[in-house]
Amino acid sequence: MRILFIVYHGFSEYSGITKKIRYQVKGLRENGHDVRLCYYDFAENGHRCRYIDGKVIKDYGMGNWAAFRQRLDFDCIFDYCVREGIEFVYARCFQNANPWLIHFFNKLKKAGIHAVTEIPTYPYDQEFKNAYFLQRIGLIIDQLFRYRLYQQQDALVTFSDATEIFGQHTIRISNGVDFDSIPLHHPSAISHQSSTIHLIGVAEVHIWHGYDRLIAGLGEYYKNGGKRDVVFHIVGGVHPNERYRANAYHPGLQAIIDKYGIADKVIFHGTLFGKELDDVFNLCQFAIGSLARHRSGITIIKTLKNREYATRGIPFIYSEQDSDFDHQPYIIKAPADESPIDIQQIIDFIDDNSLKPEDIRKTVGHLAWKIQMQTVIDEVFK
Repeated sequence: MRILFIVYHGFSEYSGITKKIRYQVKGLRENGHDVRLCYYDFAENGHRCRYIDGKVIKDYGMGNWAAFRQRLDFDCIFDYCVREGIEFVYARCFQNANPWLIHFFNKLKKAGIHAVTEIPTYPYDQEFKNAYFLQRIGLIIDQLFRYRLYQQQDALVTFSDATEIFGQHTIRISNGVDFDSIPLHHPSAISHQSSTIHLIGVAEVHIWHGYDRLIAGLGEYYKNGGKRDVVFHIVGGVHPNERYRANAYHPGLQAIIDKYGIADKVIFHGTLFGKELDDVFNLCQFAIGSLARHRSGITIIKTLKNREYATRGIPFIYSEQDSDFDHQPYIIKAPADESPIDIQQIIDFIDDNSLKPEDIRKTVGHLAWKIQMQTVIDEVFK
């Protein structure tokens, strides 16, 4: 089958979203489909362009007018679909519903081309609560047109348990994993020989990750005479607003660290990749998932990070509902509230855990992107 995978933005080699999209495309191709990737980005000369597999299909030029045009012009994509015999369009939601996008998908529908849109996070409105003014305006426009937009498509793809979103029925899948890209956890000799507990959290840190709860838990643990040495390694970007400024949920990560005097117990590594990332993972015995999805109004979600931790074979903690892991013996469910995380519970769990990394990895074989993406195809064309 000829498939066009549409993304309404560009890519970054260091972005988890970029990697996920490429793994999804890879999964479709592994099932024998002819998949082309459509995206929007800047050319070397500064022009705003629409691309398919690295080739420009529309050059919008430079300046504000070019920026405006690319948000309204989808004819180049439609013409490509007709010309190349595309049978199925898989789009990734960018909270960008508008009349021109409605018109585009309506034309696809009339041409007999099937289409779905993936909603990466649902519900997502609450995530814009503290967004910039233009982002909030964009959300308002999306709210006005998204019901009409998705009526032009076959279904919405969701990683939640919702059976209907914006008036359209859903195809429910899990965030997947690419086993070729995630190495198995190999605890280092240092972690075996030392009594120190090392925790790792990998994220571009936002309020819904709830790392403030973990840091506050560390502070309370040491304040109350904690005897084991526990260190929290944060890998990934931390926006200054999250680390140094107060928000509706905490006074800033650094303020919590300073309050408890635990600067040597929280290590900010920044973004790491490859061997550097693996080395930190192998130093650690336990991983930290999202601890505050409830802050963005989400109770049920199948996050990519949980799946990556399980694929590595490292036990972890999270607070949302995730049916793929809620029953597994290698996870801790934290309460979905604002309480500090119980560090002693994590220590006891680590001491009692006997599952090997390869045993944990075996439990997520069905979450391979090849299987998850084929589920979408099977549902649309059944």
